[in-house]
Amino acid sequence: MNPPAAPSALSLGWLARGWRNVREAGALQLAATVLLVLAALFIARFSWVLPYGKVPTPLTGEAERALYDLRAYYAADLVGQDDRIVLVVYTDQTLIAARKRSPLDRGMLARALRNLDGMGAKAIGIDILFDQPQDEDPELIAALRAMRTPVGVAYANVATNKDDVVYEQQRYLEDFQAQLVGSRARPASIRLDNTFGATRVWPSIVPGLPPLLGRAMMEDAGQANPRFATYEGAIDYRRAKFLDEPLFASLQIDLFAAAEPDPEVLAFLGEQIRGKYVLIGGDIVDYDRVETTFTSINGETPPGLAVHAEIIAQMLDDRYLTPIPVWMLWAMAVLVVVSAALTALLEWPARRIAPFVVLLLVAFIGIPVALQLANVDTYGLPAAGWLLGWIIAYTAVNAAARAAGAVQRNFATSALGKYIPRDIAQAIIDRPELLSLGGEKRAIFVLFSDLEGFTKMSHAIPPEMVAKLLNRYLDLLSQVVLDHGGVIDKFVGDAVVAFWGAPIARPDDGERAARAGYALWQAGEAFRAEVAAMDPDLPPIGKTRVGLHYGEAVIGNFGGATRIQYTALGDSMNTAARLEAANKALDSAVMASREFAEASGLNWWRAMGRVQLRGRARPVDLFEPAPDFPIEDREILARASALAASDREAAAAMVSAVAARHPNDSALGNLARRMAEVNEGGVYVLG
Repeated sequence: MNPPAAPSALSLGWLARGWRNVREAGALQLAATVLLVLAALFIARFSWVLPYGKVPTPLTGEAERALYDLRAYYAADLVGQDDRIVLVVYTDQTLIAARKRSPLDRGMLARALRNLDGMGAKAIGIDILFDQPQDEDPELIAALRAMRTPVGVAYANVATNKDDVVYEQQRYLEDFQAQLVGSRARPASIRLDNTFGATRVWPSIVPGLPPLLGRAMMEDAGQANPRFATYEGAIDYRRAKFLDEPLFASLQIDLFAAAEPDPEVLAFLGEQIRGKYVLIGGDIVDYDRVETTFTSINGETPPGLAVHAEIIAQMLDDRYLTPIPVWMLWAMAVLVVVSAALTALLEWPARRIAPFVVLLLVAFIGIPVALQLANVDTYGLPAAGWLLGWIIAYTAVNAAARAAGAVQRNFATSALGKYIPRDIAQAIIDRPELLSLGGEKRAIFVLFSDLEGFTKMSHAIPPEMVAKLLNRYLDLLSQVVLDHGGVIDKFVGDAVVAFWGAPIARPDDGERAARAGYALWQAGEAFRAEVAAMDPDLPPIGKTRVGLHYGEAVIGNFGGATRIQYTALGDSMNTAARLEAANKALDSAVMASREFAEASGLNWWRAMGRVQLRGRARPVDLFEPAPDFPIEDREILARASALAASDREAAAAMVSAVAARHPNDSALGNLARRMAEVNEGGVYVLG
């Protein structure tokens, strides 16, 4: 009897058989396998960004950033308050007291600088751009020129901050800083890198740009860290050990800006400032807030000032994160693909492959975490890419070895997102060609809604209450749209834009859209009652206004380097928005165009005249949903609207008679007034 084969011999036999199957799979299958293996290698190496640019890799790029944020957050050092850095800030209370919001009060800054100058700070950094003239500029320039403490003055230019600075602002900023030449105040760059929507890494070093604010301050204080002279790696953010103690002490600038300061107060403040790095800027709700590595985890958006403070602290602590060589990234990508191919050639059954895949998953996630804990810069290190690359390579080789079909792709589920109704999503999964990349012209039913008075009310209540109410309102309206089979295009503040007819058109789309528009208004009324019952002291919320239109639009996937959205573009969207806005002047809540009303298939519409909407050249025939309105009065209104162009007085009389029978109907009363003022074509021009 022959002895049993050793495990290694069995494995080699399985590998040989698997390779033979691959070779016999056919030229087409073999070519497809090679391409997929190359794709797997590409993903395992470039799962963060595509080569030759900062274009995020589709699908995996977002996952990589999410995994990086998670491991950076939980690997971050827990520290107490950093007593080496102090923030001197303009707050919302400062702006209220000064009665001056923008630009920030430079007279106050000048007084604060004069008082800070004698308190023994190592260096001062100002994170405020002086890019527009202000009456207090001479006073501020004089204060800066007189400083004995070195000061870094914020600088930015059009080339590196095109979203924040225009050419004229740069000219003024440079003229301002030219007046500081010869003093201890010098320009310092405040540019932060918010690639992919968050500040995770140090900004790149741009020739000709002044040193970064933190670098400049440490140079001026004689504590420059040469290891960070060319550093462009990740910012090593820390977490506060105690929830009630922020990482950096923060003092309101008002304390330093008194015209005649109390000596005892100055002495106390001097103890807080002496021997420390002082950063001056804004800590204001809607001013210079920055998303960081931690924002996706804790939801916090600190002021940009705090990010500069973290950069200084990283240099002071010498927390240099070691970069991973490019050759090592390539070596790991090759190892991932080769291991996947060899595993597939073994043709193991699922019960044997499952534990191995779990082990690989742990390794692909665990290796970046271990490196992060070891102070290695894992920004750009694949994790999801390794796993996905392994799966693709394994699937490709395994499919060829077993002569299986082509690799299935789940394009629809990744493209649609969570705002697509379930029946449409399922149809696209079955037929991915229904959702093509790019755009196509389609006739769609468009809905545009807005909440009257919410913007004004939001200024009168705390921000957290605004967020709570807005989220509740949008949740109600979103559910209405989805329950009626619509696609939510976008939210614009409290406005909801939706459409029916794409990516899949259904015979009853018009009826669905019409009933959704009416239900949206009803949901808005329920929301008003809910808010009033919740807190009687809240300012009253207005009604929900809805505009409905049917027409052609270009539908498809549109976007740019960092975000793609399935949306509709075209005149139909604009018309629906104009109809929504017209409700205010018409004393109505839901208003549709003739095109929409006729295509809806419903008979509940009442004619509300012809108007010329603001910004529109062609008049629009208006129709309002009125399911309980008497049929005879509905017919009279239709005849009156048709008669308005030829006999205005007769039409006005007919409408007035109907309005008299419904004295509480504000929209009818408005129509009666408008009908008496239409032009020769029977059109009322909205102002």
